[in-house]
Amino acid sequence: MLALLQTNWQAEMEDYATYRALASRESDSRRRNVMRGLAAAERHHAYLWADEISAIDGPTLIYSGDANGRADLLSKGVGGIDAELRQLRIHERSEIERYSKQTLNLTNEACQKILLEVIADENDHYKTLSGLIRARPPLPAMDGSQARTALAALLAARKKRHPEAAGWLNDAIYAAHDGLGSIFGIVSGVAGATLGKGHYVLIAGLAGMVGSALSTGTGAYLTSRSERELYDAGLMRERKAVDYDESEAREVLALSLQVRGLPEDVAGRLAHLLAENKEGFVKALTRIGANLSEENLSNPWVAALTGFTATAVGAFVPIIPFFFLSGVPAIALAAVVSLSAHFAVGATRSLMTVRPWWRSGLELTAFGAVEGIITFSIGVVLGRLVGTH
Repeated sequence: MLALLQTNWQAEMEDYATYRALASRESDSRRRNVMRGLAAAERHHAYLWADEISAIDGPTLIYSGDANGRADLLSKGVGGIDAELRQLRIHERSEIERYSKQTLNLTNEACQKILLEVIADENDHYKTLSGLIRARPPLPAMDGSQARTALAALLAARKKRHPEAAGWLNDAIYAAHDGLGSIFGIVSGVAGATLGKGHYVLIAGLAGMVGSALSTGTGAYLTSRSERELYDAGLMRERKAVDYDESEAREVLALSLQVRGLPEDVAGRLAHLLAENKEGFVKALTRIGANLSEENLSNPWVAALTGFTATAVGAFVPIIPFFFLSGVPAIALAAVVSLSAHFAVGATRSLMTVRPWWRSGLELTAFGAVEGIITFSIGVVLGRLVGTH
């Protein structure tokens, strides 16, 4: 037990020396203050272990490590300050694991209390170092066009680290699902009513495919146009409101920001700053009032083409077997192909969510199976009633 306590004291003293040396060399004021705080915490941990060693009549403690701890070794590595911070973070994580294991060996009440405090502090140190690693230097002064360029570059870098589906791909996936689901239902119903007579199913399926694709494409175009028109109308309305009473518009913006979680004083200052640029002020009011922003508006023709093409592709899948087969074989193959497509579309949807691809795929497949069974059963009943069997 004494040897373990002495090891803990030596380790904390070495960490204290490391952070103190790094703080003395740091030119950035924020990092320097953080290093000083970490050094003080490590020294406090050393005092806790020293008091416990003294309580059991241990020997006089003498620090045997380097005066600068591991600071010199860290400084020799490549990668600059980021590499140093990552190495320190790794060390803090290893210290957390080391102390956690000691909770099984140092079982007296005093040591257990110290261990709980030290582990909690080391966890905070890990988070603090993580924050320093993620911290970015202050942005230089820039005008609107420079800010847009910088934002585009920053977002592009984030997408490389954390890929996400493009907006048009999201629309395409949902359109493909709509086409697949609706035409699978039609094909199942007609196949049930006619016992899979290929020409009837093809006529119904192709007509449904064209109609569904045109409907989706037209709807996407009109929705996109409507959003753009609403945004333009919002801009015009807010511009008139600002011209009529700018102070009232500032108050509206400040209260809206406050409702969204900003402190009252911050919301007021931000509204005042935004009001210095009239066009930006009007756009901010429109964004809050109509919940629309220019960056989120889609191109109507791109939306229409995406919706039409994706719906047509999805709708065509259930029809394919009836070009070559008829009867029960065609019905069975159409079910297999369609449910496989449901799984593929569901798995692709996982690009937009955090759900596992297989779970999303199975969920959509299950819905497709239920849809097919219901529409096929209805088709069989109707076929018997009207005598198409």
